Order: sequence, then C-alpha cells, then structure tokens
Amino acid sequence: MTEDLKQYEKSIKKKHSFSWTPKFEEEIRTDLNKTVIIPIVVKTFEKLGWDLIYQEETIAEAKRKGDWNRWTEKIAVSFDYGKLTIKSVSLGNEMWDNGRNSKRVKLFIHAFKEIEKEYDREALAELEQEVEKTNNWDDYEIPESLPQPKTRKKPQFSIPIVGGIITALLLGFIVAFLSVEGIYIIGLFEVGVAIAMGFILKQLIKISNYTFYDNLHYLLIGMILITYISNQYFQYQIILNQNNFQPFSFWEFMQARFEVGLTIKQLNTGWIGLLISWVLQLVITYFVGILRLSSSLISYSLERVPMEVVDFAYYHFVKEKTEDQVREELSKMGWTEKQDQEEVFEAIGAMQGATEMNRME
Repeated sequence: MTEDLKQYEKSIKKKHSFSWTPKFEEEIRTDLNKTVIIPIVVKTFEKLGWDLIYQEETIAEAKRKGDWNRWTEKIAVSFDYGKLTIKSVSLGNEMWDNGRNSKRVKLFIHAFKEIEKEYDREALAELEQEVEKTNNWDDYEIPESLPQPKTRKKPQFSIPIVGGIITALLLGFIVAFLSVEGIYIIGLFEVGVAIAMGFILKQLIKISNYTFYDNLHYLLIGMILITYISNQYFQYQIILNQNNFQPFSFWEFMQARFEVGLTIKQLNTGWIGLLISWVLQLVITYFVGILRLSSSLISYSLERVPMEVVDFAYYHFVKEKTEDQVREELSKMGWTEKQDQEEVFEAIGAMQGATEMNRME
C-alpha cells in the first residue's frame, strides 16, 4: 500500500459496529460495465495489499492481513446494474470492530475511484479485450505431451473403515483416562480429538486412495459416535478396576452418572448439564472434524494429479466440451484409464472446494 493511501486511511472517520459478527456496508455508483468492473476491483485489492480469494463475473472477495500474518477482515465487492456494494466483515471473535470494517470499506472506495480515473475509453476497451482473452483462456498453449499418470492401487474403503474404528476406540480410551484423572477440559479436548481424527483420516486416504466424500463423511460421524460411546464404557472399566466397589453393570454406571449430573466449579448443573456437555462434545468434534476432512481431501486430490493435466482438462471445459470429449482429449495424452481421468476431474473439483474454504468467514 502506498504512503498516500496509508495517510488517507489514518484520516478516515470510523463508524463502530457491534454485533455477533461485526460488519459494515456501503454502496457507490459507477459507469463501468460488468466486463471491466471486477478486474478493476481486483486491481484495487492488489494496490491495497489484500489477498484475492474469489472472483467471478460480478463478485470479487479479498481478505486483509493484520499483525501476525493473520486475516482480520473479509471484503466482498458485488456489482449490479451500475451499483457497487462493498461489505467488510470481521474474521475474529470480537463483537465490536472498533470501526475497522468502516475503514476498510472507505479505504477501498477511495482507492477504487483513484484507479477508475486512470482509465479512459481506449484503456477500458483494451482492458475489456484482455478480460475476454483471459476468461476464454485464449493465451493457453496446448502442450505436446503431459506428465503420465502414476501407477496407483484401486480405491479401498475397507482401509479407512478399519483404521477409523481402531482410531476411535483409542481416542475413546484416552478421553476416558483423562476424564477419570480429572484433567479433562471441555472444548479443548474435543478440538484435539477432531484434529487427531482429521490427521489419521488424511493418512488413511493416502494409503487407500479412497476419496469418495459421502462415505468418508459417514465414517467420520461413526468415528465420533464410537469415540464418545466407548469413552463412557472405558470410564466404567477404569473406575471399576481402580476402586474396591462391588461389581455393578454399565447400565447402573450410566444411571449413577445421570443422578450425580455435571458439576462445574461447585455448581451442579444436574443431568441436563451433563446431557448438554455430551451434545457439545459431538457438535464441536463434528464441525472441526469435517473441516479437517474436507481440507485433507482437497489437499490429496490436488497432490496426486500434476497441475499441467488439471489445466489441460479445465481448458477444454472452458471451451465448452462435454465430459466425454474431455476424456477423449485426456486419452490422446496418455490418460486412458477411467480411474486416472476421474482423479483429474476430482482435482478440478478440489480447486473449487479450496476456493470455497478460503471464502469462509
């Protein structure tokens, strides 16, 4: 960002926002058409030093980095019939933005208008041609050859199933042991369990070459249920073995747990508090786990296919060829096996998935 923009940013009068997710929005009018408007928006992002995360015909989004190289706000700009809407949303956990979102929006508007003035009719016509060439991949040169597919084993769902069950039981025992020892921290350990599940699933995906999301999603849900159900059973066994109690059944153990309830800092929340804590365990682990699983699938899908092959296939889709026609083009380049072709298509989908994950607030 230039020194002039830094000085202008300091002069902006802030408008504070208070909410669960603080945001600020403002609209301006422009005479630019929809072909050139978003490219100029992107140039504005670049001038401000913001990271572009998404771009399409009438929308562009960026994230701004603050201290510690951490994204602090997401700025979304949309165009509709001469109206440009700029919205900034806080990415932290604060409920008061201290006026930062209003500063981002007003700074963007100032920088955008500066760049807009640089374009006369000839420059806009030239930019429009460049945009059309970029969108149509006109500068892409079809290679004479592509990297050849590696020899891979057929996808095997049995490997993630077995590995997932073993992992869930092991995590269930660890959680049970920590709970009995009294060092279990609600929230922190659920995140730890989810991260561990995500890491193990990533390794199992690589070993098995299995990437069908729906089945892996169901497997993750099963792993979470096994972990926390087995956690209760392992607690029962640990308590039974560590104390000189008369033998009692697992069912009696669960009844006793409900009768005692959950105590937090000398406050007994009863069976309702205990039940809520269990629901929170499942919810926290699920949402963190699903993010880790999605990230692992995207990463692996992109790793196993060379980017030159992905670009080659995507180019033919841009040229409005059907899936069968793209398969024919891949076959001409040595990618004849259906499994290899499917992996190319999955890599294209993974690129779109990575973009959507970056857009998350």
